Formats: sequence, structure tokens, C-alpha cells
Amino acid sequence: MVYTALLRGINVGGNNKVDMKTLKKSFEQAGMKNVVTYINSGNIIFSTTSRSKNELAQILEKAIMDTFALQIKVLVLHLEDMKKVISVLPESWMNNDKLRCDVLFLWKAINDESILDKLIFKPEIETVKYAPGAIIWAIDKINVNKGSLTKLVGTELYRQMTIRNLNTTRKIYQLMLAAYEDDK
Repeated sequence: MVYTALLRGINVGGNNKVDMKTLKKSFEQAGMKNVVTYINSGNIIFSTTSRSKNELAQILEKAIMDTFALQIKVLVLHLEDMKKVISVLPESWMNNDKLRCDVLFLWKAINDESILDKLIFKPEIETVKYAPGAIIWAIDKINVNKGSLTKLVGTELYRQMTIRNLNTTRKIYQLMLAAYEDDK
């Protein structure tokens, strides 16, 4: 089965430095197969036999602690989880010089459409959608500083999510699909 592990808060502002080659080795030592990392923000695609996502997260968090002495939260998503997120993303959306779009991946405790009721956002300048496992947020670049995402930083909700930009999310999905094809 193909999964992605999204690590929260690594290699941000010089904190929680994690070398991707070493991270890949630690995942392999933890029993993961066909491990591929994508950019330094902690995106790892891998295959493994059937285990729950919760079990995998615990195994990988321990591997990171053992290798890097860092307590890093790991969100594990199955290929089907990513398909659900991708299916909600409008194809016309992208991160470019006009639009900023982020995907806020949610831990189980807040993964419910009612999460939208807990967010304060400005529908006149930003679009916020729920997809199973994520919130999708888009805003014109000229309005980014007026948007509500920056107000989310540091809150209890923020600590229960990990954010990737739209381009990264789509690339992770492509890598997962390629890994799935290789697994056949």
C-alpha cells in the first residue's frame, strides 16, 4: 500500500533540521519500502504492508526521534486520502504570481467539516473549502496580508494541522500515483 508521511514543522526557519537522505534511511530502517522524499519540508512517499495510519505514524515518529532526537508529529495519508483532497481542488487553482493556495492537512481530532465553523475567514477575499482530511485555502496574492490564515498560526487548531502549498500537494499525489504503479 502507498502512503505519504507529512512531517510537521521541520526545516522551518532553521529549526528542527532534518536531512532528507538521513530521513529516507530512517524510514527504510523502520521497515518502509520504496521511500522517496520530496523537498525539504518533510514529504515522504513510501510503501508498506497493511498497518493502520496511526500505527505507521507512531513507528515513524519513533524513527525520527531515534535518528534526529526530535519530537516531530507525522501525519500519514493513504493514496485514497490524497485522492479525496485532490478531487476537491479546482484545476484552475495554482500557486503562482496571482493566487496563493494552501492545503491544511488535518489530524484526526479536527478532521470534520465542522472545522469550518471554527475558522474565521473573509469570504469576500478568500475561499476556504473542506475536503476529507484537509482544508483548502485560496486567496489572491494582493490580499494575502489581509487574509485570515496568518491569524491561525499559533492557535490550538494550527497545532493539529500541517500545511503544504497546492503545487507541493499535487506533486506528492503524482509521486504517490507513480509509486502505486510501481507496486503493481
